[in-house]
Amino acid sequence: MLSIDIVSDVICPWCFIGHKRLDQALESLPAHAGGIPPGSPGPLETKVTFHPFLLDPSIPPEGADLRARLRAKYGGDPEKMFANVEAAARSAGIALDFAKVRRTPPTIPAHTLLRHALERGTQRALVDAFFRAYFLEGKDLGDVSVLAGVASQHGFDAAEAARLATDETELDATRAEAQEMVSRGIQGVPFFVFGGKVAVSGAQPPEVLRGAIAKALAQPAT
Repeated sequence: MLSIDIVSDVICPWCFIGHKRLDQALESLPAHAGGIPPGSPGPLETKVTFHPFLLDPSIPPEGADLRARLRAKYGGDPEKMFANVEAAARSAGIALDFAKVRRTPPTIPAHTLLRHALERGTQRALVDAFFRAYFLEGKDLGDVSVLAGVASQHGFDAAEAARLATDETELDATRAEAQEMVSRGIQGVPFFVFGGKVAVSGAQPPEVLRGAIAKALAQPAT
């Protein structure tokens, strides 16, 4: 089994694209020369774990207007930036439309639910659901009722999800894990680590991710 650790944020469009490209890389592995070690019985088994990263730790609890925040950070009109990301998303099969995305929410509550989803076996499905809710449906992931509604379809009771998303002890634990990612030198996301040995930064094309997987599989176990 190959471990795949992914450091990402649920409001990062490149993380959504990277998530999709990883799926494409994994789906194509059985037919990809060198992707699976000789003699393997079937498709590669993986254990995917998502770790939190705060794209903008300064976002207030009530969130911020996305366009105003980007204009203040980068200057100029962000629509050209949106168009470039939308084009990359379409190439990955994602119908991303920034016209639907109006707010930048704080993501510590969402990451807290993802942390608990790991032990329930629903983390990968939940992160995909959060991406889709934010980027495809324009939902505010800073709204606890929205988070609870999405999480209730992935192993949580809605009331339990709302409690976890507002529990300061839980939120502090998530902040600590996000800070740990920064202390490891991770400054941009998505960031992938295959087999605990091979790191890839950015939403790389599927063929690059396949190469990293093959490299990780070729390394001797320690």
